[in-house]
Amino acid sequence: MTDLPPAIGVVGAGTMGAGIAQLGCLAGFDTYLHDPFPEALERGGEEIHRRLSRRGEEGAERRLVLADSLEELAGCGLVIEAIPERRDLKLELFARLREIAPDAVLASNTSSILVSSLAGDDENVVGMHFFNPPPVMRLLEVIAAEQTGEEALEVARAVGERMGKHVIVASDGPGFLVNRCNRPFGAEALLLLQQRVATAEQIDRIYRLAGGFRMGPFELMDLVGIDVGLEVARSFDEQSFGEPRWKPSPLQARMVAAGRLGRKTGRGWFDYPREVADPEPRAGKASARIVGDSPVARALRDRVTDSGSLVIDCEGDDGDVVLCADRRLGDRARVGFNLVPPLGHLVELTGERDERVESFFGDCGFVTEWVGDAPGLVLGRVACQLVNEAAFAIGEGVGSAEDVDAGMTLGLNHPRGPVEWGRLIGFDRVLATIDGLFDEYRDPRYRAAPPLRRGGL
Repeated sequence: MTDLPPAIGVVGAGTMGAGIAQLGCLAGFDTYLHDPFPEALERGGEEIHRRLSRRGEEGAERRLVLADSLEELAGCGLVIEAIPERRDLKLELFARLREIAPDAVLASNTSSILVSSLAGDDENVVGMHFFNPPPVMRLLEVIAAEQTGEEALEVARAVGERMGKHVIVASDGPGFLVNRCNRPFGAEALLLLQQRVATAEQIDRIYRLAGGFRMGPFELMDLVGIDVGLEVARSFDEQSFGEPRWKPSPLQARMVAAGRLGRKTGRGWFDYPREVADPEPRAGKASARIVGDSPVARALRDRVTDSGSLVIDCEGDDGDVVLCADRRLGDRARVGFNLVPPLGHLVELTGERDERVESFFGDCGFVTEWVGDAPGLVLGRVACQLVNEAAFAIGEGVGSAEDVDAGMTLGLNHPRGPVEWGRLIGFDRVLATIDGLFDEYRDPRYRAAPPLRRGGL
């Protein structure tokens, strides 16, 4: 069993650092918080005391020490840095900490810098990637650099578990495990917009109502800052030596050049202030003949009376309507639709507008959204790319299937992990969608991961 350090240090008293220090106090560690800017240290300390006092955690409050100098962290067995994302600053800090606390485990909260580039020849350097805000988000991603020793890894894991986190261990690389597997969330949305399959407002609505996400990709980009997102994309591109799946979007670059950075500038993909009011689904009596035995066909069959002249073909082989889950609509039908299991509250439609089809899906309890024709339409394409990226990461040994799903749900509030989504959709259908996208665009970003090609995860 790993011996826990009696005291830990946190450098950086901003939102992340203060949140990590709060977790340390609550976990029973004497926690030394340092910031080189006295006013920032004071603000961070006041915020921690306010939160702990509100929780009635007087004992935890007494464990917080506001350290005016780095030297006060000399007795800490673990020091976590939460300073700005600049490699030179982190290297300088770690060099000073190693002089002050030669035996301590040094951990970086970086989300974008390779931990191996910070460790030098030090096996006691590890990544501890907390998710924002640290006191709320349940996940901790521990990153093993090439140099990291097993003891340092175990200390980081044990401290994270004492803090009440679900700890996953990932190998070092662009985005580690969670942010890497999340790349298609925004990247595919940008491509869908660029290819004019749907508008930003439509895409966000589909993510929310059909996919169950709390926030669409464009409103999230506006919240984080489009410039921040562009820098992250450039970092992925640089660290991967041009991996096609992670290419930055020219749309992002154009928005940044125009000064439209999101909420902080009042304009991004949307203008602010902004109110979002999604349409409410209605319910009626739907009747149609459902063809097929896919998960979508079975779910639809539970909602309809098997009668009437309308045929809903969920296999793409017959009838008036074709499910565009793994192919283009083409010339075989007038109207196509896409639903991704588990069914949400919105159905995507493509092709000729048909009031019969709109009425049918409305009676089934769906909001309808007409989009351009493309393999997978919007949600099907995004969900399958999330599954595909997860398959690449798992196949390369970055993390396990269980850790991928835990990371996406606990770290990013996804409604489900990509592995679970693959099982619900069917890995064969996911593969067909990825292959359909490659046939359509001839873009290497749509090459299927080897584990997916072999049959699933």
